[in-house]
Amino acid sequence: MPAPDPDPLFRMFADASRRAIFERLCREGELTVGGLTHGSGISQPAISKHLGVLKEGGLVEGRRAGRSTYYRALPARLASLDDWTGQMRTFWEARLDDLDDLLTRMDN
Repeated sequence: MPAPDPDPLFRMFADASRRAIFERLCREGELTVGGLTHGSGISQPAISKHLGVLKEGGLVEGRRAGRSTYYRALPARLASLDDWTGQMRTFWEARLDDLDDLLTRMDN
């Protein structure tokens, strides 16, 4: 089974506000839109829009409690991004090791 495509994650995290919202939910746990708006410098409608994108992408889920919805991050959904960055890290570490070996041979 092929790994999920990390491209949608890159598109979701291309926006700094979305990254900040996701990071805050990871650090602080469940928050309402009002909780996310407080101190963020982002309007409530903008927070709601960003949450919608993150929710559609499977990175955030909401839980109703009375009249409020509490949102939480789903960091496990970043697995495809983690896999991709791990592959790239391995690729570049090998290339840099090869370059280091070449430069060492050239110095001798």
